[in-house]
Amino acid sequence: MSFVATKKLTVFDYINYSLLAVISIACVFPFIYVFSVSFTDPAVYVPLEFYLVPEKWSLAAYKYILSTNSFINALNSTVYVTGIGTALSIVLSFTFAYVLTKKHVPGRKLMLGGVVFTLVFNAGILPNYLLMKEMNLLNSHWSLILSGLTNAWSLLVIKGFLDSLPPELEEAARIDGCSDIGVFWRIVIPLSMPAIAAFFLFFAVSYWNTYFNALVYLSDAKKWTLQVLVKSLVIDSESNGVGAGGGSDDRVLPQETIRMASIVLAMVPILIVYPFLQKHFAKGVMLGSVKG
Repeated sequence: MSFVATKKLTVFDYINYSLLAVISIACVFPFIYVFSVSFTDPAVYVPLEFYLVPEKWSLAAYKYILSTNSFINALNSTVYVTGIGTALSIVLSFTFAYVLTKKHVPGRKLMLGGVVFTLVFNAGILPNYLLMKEMNLLNSHWSLILSGLTNAWSLLVIKGFLDSLPPELEEAARIDGCSDIGVFWRIVIPLSMPAIAAFFLFFAVSYWNTYFNALVYLSDAKKWTLQVLVKSLVIDSESNGVGAGGGSDDRVLPQETIRMASIVLAMVPILIVYPFLQKHFAKGVMLGSVKG
């Protein structure tokens, strides 16, 4: 029979755990409040009253939002930008990072220096806006996609991961007749799945939460993303909701229930995707951070 020694908790441990519990509860409460208000029946909702559990459950706010043209347009725009942007970001980031790992590539040091330079210095808002204007991408979803395709931090982390892969596998593949592209797609990509899963989540969250670029580059409200629409709902106190689309519900629903329901609908897709990538998340980020 084996006995497992347990550490005796000290006063500091109790204080530390208590503080962490209080902070955790304080962080969770706003989410509970948002969910609670969004599911509260408009007939019993009282403004400025704190809700942890709805007095009467209702899906009226969700039905109203999902029946409006403005929310459907914003959802379609966000899904479009996130889907295409994430796919292109993964392809560009991993191909570019793979090139940076090859010392025999002409101009490699210059490209790597350019990546590091952009990590420290940024052109700013005005040059980026003028660039999109010259490319005739203003008021286009492609302005959101191309402006966030990749970044220096992602490239350097992915490069560190690819540097940690055994070079013997690539040499064996070349001996078997694989070209550089064949080595990349048949050897490097399968070994990089944990990193791809991690950065898939990074890029997807970034595109899904696109707000500032959409506010700057998109002037047509029909092309707004979810975050811009949610911002207009939360801040604009003179609007009861979701714009010109109108809803199927003839009642005037309280603004707060509509706002909270829109926030929940904007969060749910990422909350659904995350558990499926969680097992790859930590592994993908840590691999390549230490090279033995």
